[in-house]
Amino acid sequence: MIVADILALDGYYLAVTALVTLIYQLLFFTIAFLFDCDKLTDFAGGSNFIVLAVVTLVLSGAWHTRQIIASMLLVLWAARLSGFLLFRVLGTGKDDRFGGHRVPFLPFLGGWLFQMIWVWTVSLPVTVLNSPAIARFLQRPFGTGCDIAGVVLYAIGLVIESVSDAQKYRFHARHPEPGAICDTGLFYFSRHPNYFGEILLQFSIYTVAVSAADGRYVSNQASQGLYATILSPVVLMTLILFVSGLSLVERPSAKERYEQDNDWETYSRYLQRTSILIPFSPRLYEHVPTYFKRTLFLEFPMYVFDPAKHADVGLGEGCSGVDAARLVAEGDLKSTIGPSYCRLDEEKGVQ
Repeated sequence: MIVADILALDGYYLAVTALVTLIYQLLFFTIAFLFDCDKLTDFAGGSNFIVLAVVTLVLSGAWHTRQIIASMLLVLWAARLSGFLLFRVLGTGKDDRFGGHRVPFLPFLGGWLFQMIWVWTVSLPVTVLNSPAIARFLQRPFGTGCDIAGVVLYAIGLVIESVSDAQKYRFHARHPEPGAICDTGLFYFSRHPNYFGEILLQFSIYTVAVSAADGRYVSNQASQGLYATILSPVVLMTLILFVSGLSLVERPSAKERYEQDNDWETYSRYLQRTSILIPFSPRLYEHVPTYFKRTLFLEFPMYVFDPAKHADVGLGEGCSGVDAARLVAEGDLKSTIGPSYCRLDEEKGVQ
């Protein structure tokens, strides 16, 4: 009865998907915390997208072609991503974000709550498209310019993300030594092609979903609801750029390399020649004016490491990762281990 009342009032499936996400994530959180298991986090996040897409599509009761295709696009992306991350964490035996340490209850729960928000928000275009507020209308036939552009953009993004994930995984398997620089394949053109591919994917799903926002078919209010789901790719891009993606990798990795002199000269050269996100020719990027790198190419000052401003010690005077671990164990160096969620597949200190 309660579920029926919620469905009747929840025209856009916002409450339903929030409730499903809360239950699903808390279930995995409970298992992970009770059994001190750090292998479920990314799988729980990725598979949650599949659950939301399937649940909203089934509940809609009116399966338009666009609904089915948009739902399939989200499911395919989530299945590949969660499958790859689960395969990787099973291969390494641990999630590097936790460093093999037991994380306190509240920080651990906080990470999972963040993941709930991430899943719910990024699913919004498909959630709203499948909702009664949209599905009850006769929609324009699939095949519009937005539909085609979205599918093409999706295919490009999926290829970039999948190939870059595979290339980086193989590179680290062949070069296990700390500090190896992955500058081959797609990483020759971008330092983070997987992030670039993911951003393309999310904007492409939104492009397909918003194609249904035609005043000749659906109400103006419903159209506005679809347009509002631009929040999804914008939030995903914001997380990657400013919260738990590039900001946690770029400057910290460069700082560590400099202080340990871990092939710093070569790595510094790689930073100068390689675009941070948008794939671009290194030969051309090297000569791009700094102003355009910091604006058009999104290499914001917050990512840039300046030894004079950000280094704690001189070149090569810092302790190695092994020494740092020893100091933590001896209590001479405070551990700062804590969860950080989003699409974090960059190994600390390794590019």
